[in-house]
Amino acid sequence: MSEADFEELSLSLLSHNSLWRKTGRWDTGTEFFKLKDEEYILIPTAEEEITNYVANNITSYKNLPLLYYQINHKFRNEKRPRSGLLRGKEFIMKDAYSFDTSEQNAMKTYQNILQAYTRIFTDLRLPFVKAEADTGEIGGSLSHEWHYIHNTGEDTVFTCDSCDSISNVEKTLSYPQSTEEPIQQVSVKYFTTTEKSTLICAYYPSDRELQANFIKNEISDLDLRNTDQDNILAEFSNEETLISKRIVRIMDSRLNSRSSFPDFPIAFINRSLITTLTDIPIVSAVEGEICGKCEDGTLHSTKAIEIGHTFYLGDKYTVPLNCAVDIPNSQGKVERTNLFMGCYGIGVSRLIASIGEINKDEKGLTWPQIIAPWTVTVVEAQKESFEEVYDKLTKAQIDYRLDNRPKIGLGRKISHSHLMGVPLTIIIGKSYPMIEIEIRGKRYAPNDGLKWKQLHETKEFQWEVEYDEEGRDTKHLVHIDGMTEVITSLLHDM
Repeated sequence: MSEADFEELSLSLLSHNSLWRKTGRWDTGTEFFKLKDEEYILIPTAEEEITNYVANNITSYKNLPLLYYQINHKFRNEKRPRSGLLRGKEFIMKDAYSFDTSEQNAMKTYQNILQAYTRIFTDLRLPFVKAEADTGEIGGSLSHEWHYIHNTGEDTVFTCDSCDSISNVEKTLSYPQSTEEPIQQVSVKYFTTTEKSTLICAYYPSDRELQANFIKNEISDLDLRNTDQDNILAEFSNEETLISKRIVRIMDSRLNSRSSFPDFPIAFINRSLITTLTDIPIVSAVEGEICGKCEDGTLHSTKAIEIGHTFYLGDKYTVPLNCAVDIPNSQGKVERTNLFMGCYGIGVSRLIASIGEINKDEKGLTWPQIIAPWTVTVVEAQKESFEEVYDKLTKAQIDYRLDNRPKIGLGRKISHSHLMGVPLTIIIGKSYPMIEIEIRGKRYAPNDGLKWKQLHETKEFQWEVEYDEEGRDTKHLVHIDGMTEVITSLLHDM
């Protein structure tokens, strides 16, 4: 975040309800922890707080863009907390916020953050994907989710084998391979526009999941907050007022004229008031369907764990919270201009849990060296003075710990280091000045590009390597003169 020119701050974990009422999220937001007096909330995210902070402190447009981030606790009343840190009611989050003078500048900042996130997740070694996503309750017009592909994930990510687009299930439009077979069971769900002037009837196969946000692609002012079906239909039950209203029927692309539709809910209606839209994808995609973006490729689905999310928010929060600044226009006059905003999150505790879940094996955890609790565990096989070893490790800035627990045997110390996922364990003892290095960490570089192999070809010191049945190096026996070079080369690829 520092490389992307963000400044670190720390906002309060308590937020007053007045800010959330201004943005409309106090009554509509879900999974909130509200204090009993209904005056404060434990923050699940900090758009209101950071926007209020900027609104009260900005003095000149010349200070923009403003880029802030924090790493602290967040609280969400999850309905289904599970898997320890993977989905909890309290978690650690890195959240960042940007403020710009124009949409054009805000989009440049957004792209800058996409590049920063790519560097962050690349440094963490595990393969990741960036998927187009729905903006959800936070809002805005553009967002991307960052995922690890893994079968324990709760999210579904779709990839097209033709246009290579990647999106989550809430953003993936799809068409059926064929509509020749009529859908026997058809369901309908009713919506209105925000001004309640239009009734939207969404028809879809009963065995599929409706994605109401897809309807907004056709009806931009669709009201997704009012879902009470009886209440919605009551708005259109008066024949005298129907003449001033419209009805739009949207047919999912999997339906055809032979499908079995439910009865129309309004007994008498002038057909001229009804508009019918056909071949509109409004249900969740499934494996093997046609990509709705290119209308050519086939969609392939995978389970994924969401580890980050980026949003372009525009002026969604800056308008209600009066976050604006005076900017001179082309005529030299000053105009009060609302700032354009983005927000960017990484679930730090979820990230740790995800990597632990993906990288665990029969021996325990195994961490990429960049986030390992330390990179080298030192175990002494006998009691002697090995100060030369520690001096060399310290001078080479290798992050090590000596396991000197007196009542724990050599084998258990080694297995405990493996259990915790420490990448390397070195054993010093009878063979000294030869040092034994046991490999625990995974290799993320291609086999022909491993740093230690390149060093091994030019070695100027004694160095032997043991391999397992699959040809993977498991132990290195190296003279102390080359110890730190070998350790550094091994860690380079972990």
